[in-house]
Amino acid sequence: MNYSDNYSAMNREALMQAVQMRMSERRFTHVLGVEETAVALAERFGESPEKASIAALTHDYAKERSDEEFQLAIEQGDYEDKKELIKFGNAIWHGLVGADFVARELGITDEAILNAIRLHTTGAAEMSLLDKIIYVADYIEPGRDFPGVEDARVIAFSDLNQAVAFETKHTLTHLIEAEKPVYPKTIETYNRWVAGMK
Repeated sequence: MNYSDNYSAMNREALMQAVQMRMSERRFTHVLGVEETAVALAERFGESPEKASIAALTHDYAKERSDEEFQLAIEQGDYEDKKELIKFGNAIWHGLVGADFVARELGITDEAILNAIRLHTTGAAEMSLLDKIIYVADYIEPGRDFPGVEDARVIAFSDLNQAVAFETKHTLTHLIEAEKPVYPKTIETYNRWVAGMK
């Protein structure tokens, strides 16, 4: 990987160490897979590989925090509809609330990176190129093994918007089949990217 002066290999190493201290070996392996995929997608579609790397390395930074830590952060934070958000668990919190842990503890203030972290599990009706890259890279990284993942990988390097639609449709189908609650932003993502509502 080539890095700009702003994001040297040394900076990446320090960030990796800070992230690794906060998660299990299995989770860290996943994070490295997401980084590899995100950088490849960034290079394919013209996004900053450095931003893709930072967002990927930190996207699951808060994934293994306790529910208590998240609940406290939600209560003290500036989140829309706190009562609704508190009903959802770590699957939603680690992105939406986790971005604030990344900003506070790692000193990452780039709003594009933080937003990509916030949206990496739910997507959104409006997504930047970096948002799409992290959302898709998390789904197709090399450690993922589920029916349809190979199709998703092919689509991702061909058409990122189609990859967002593919992932959203399959994620929503999974949640419905498992009778799990669906976070409202996931419905917005479906309506925009799958159903084509502008």
